[in-house]
Amino acid sequence: MNSTQSFPFNILQPNEPVSSNRARLFYSGAALLLLVLMLLGFQQFYLHGKAYPGRELAPPIRTLIILHGAGMTAWVLLFLVQPLLVVVDNRRVHMLLGRVGAGLAACIVILGFRLGVEATRISPPGMIIWGLNAVQFMAVPIISILIFAGFVIAGIWNRRRPQVHRPMMLLATLAAIPAAVSRIGPLSALYHDTLWEALFGPFFGTLVVGMLLLALKWLLTQSLDRWLALGYAVLVISSALIMQLATSDAWNHFAGYLLY
Repeated sequence: MNSTQSFPFNILQPNEPVSSNRARLFYSGAALLLLVLMLLGFQQFYLHGKAYPGRELAPPIRTLIILHGAGMTAWVLLFLVQPLLVVVDNRRVHMLLGRVGAGLAACIVILGFRLGVEATRISPPGMIIWGLNAVQFMAVPIISILIFAGFVIAGIWNRRRPQVHRPMMLLATLAAIPAAVSRIGPLSALYHDTLWEALFGPFFGTLVVGMLLLALKWLLTQSLDRWLALGYAVLVISSALIMQLATSDAWNHFAGYLLY
């Protein structure tokens, strides 16, 4: 492998303009915001080792929850650090952590998929989440983690094209944090029992955050980031489709295959 390649964040190329460093600072700032939102959403987990909204972690999946939570925390921290390493031209550490990030993303996908299935298996009868029963709601974590994987793969594939690579990594992180953002009560209350909740369920809060980040990037660089905009559109459409698919017979049959 060429020593100039890195995973999953692209390295700084010589003679890049100052605006490129500004963009990297934007991505670190976005990562910091997402980290804060994740800490707020999962504060019961981080502070007390409990599930939302203060329940004990279910013993059958306790280890899975802890491993997945640790993996996602590490991912967001990595996304925060990597652009800063590029700004200060610390390429060696950047490349090393990039390779670690690729492996970490693979672990997150495996753990997230397994957790989505196992959590559904132990769900109490009659449980309703965002208007969906347990089997229907399983579409949310399962498909979300696959979308996360898709954005990560796109980012790694375009690791030498920073204009594509960086937004893909941000979008991957956005795809993975609706569980945290939807647990922030004051934010979720803003659209409770509205059309937005019916259309996007637990995804709407994250989609608002993504829209604000897209607008901020536009203001900072004085140009529309077409890759970020395109990926954001994919997130919006896929979020609505997940909520529709969850109640379909096709998902019910597929979920039965995963569960049994």
